[in-house]
Amino acid sequence: MKVFLRSAFSVTAAVVIAMCAYFVLTFASLWHAGNFDNREDADVIIVMGAAQYDGRPSPLLEARLQHAWELWSTEKRAPLIALTGGKREGDRYTESEAGQMWLLEKGVPQSAIVMETVGESTWQSLEALAPVLRASQVVSAIMVSSDWHVGRAASTLEDFGFDVTTSAANVSSRMWKLREWARETIGVGIGRIIGFDTLFSITG
Repeated sequence: MKVFLRSAFSVTAAVVIAMCAYFVLTFASLWHAGNFDNREDADVIIVMGAAQYDGRPSPLLEARLQHAWELWSTEKRAPLIALTGGKREGDRYTESEAGQMWLLEKGVPQSAIVMETVGESTWQSLEALAPVLRASQVVSAIMVSSDWHVGRAASTLEDFGFDVTTSAANVSSRMWKLREWARETIGVGIGRIIGFDTLFSITG
């Protein structure tokens, strides 16, 4: 009996250690994605949506748009900018429409903007955007989002068959939240095991 208990304890300990190591590595990969840009060019720059206020981007969304605009206008990393994000009940504009108006005011031509307008989550947004990108002959993408979120968004888009690199937006340190990193680490860790589509079907 003692031998059995020792064996069971050893197996349990090994599983716990392996799980901890897996999530540590997952966090490390997300941290790398949120803090490293390989400077490669791509077919499109994708901006993940965030809150908007009657057509005016929230500070978080504006930071993402600003970064994408700099990649497009100054660094000329891609010819297209793709926008994501639907709207809440009662809103006049979607997140992507607010982003579109912001980019047009910055001088980006309508022909350089593609978008989806129905997504209410990372998975829904990228699922809706994927056929739009394929219709535009997009193969590779630069994912723009907040540092804590960009890794999950990139991994999700890769599930749809695109080559993805990351370039996180510069967000004020007061917007940095430990719980966001923890949530993303757990979500990505699970999503990589069961698939992000399955994870979305469970969590919504």
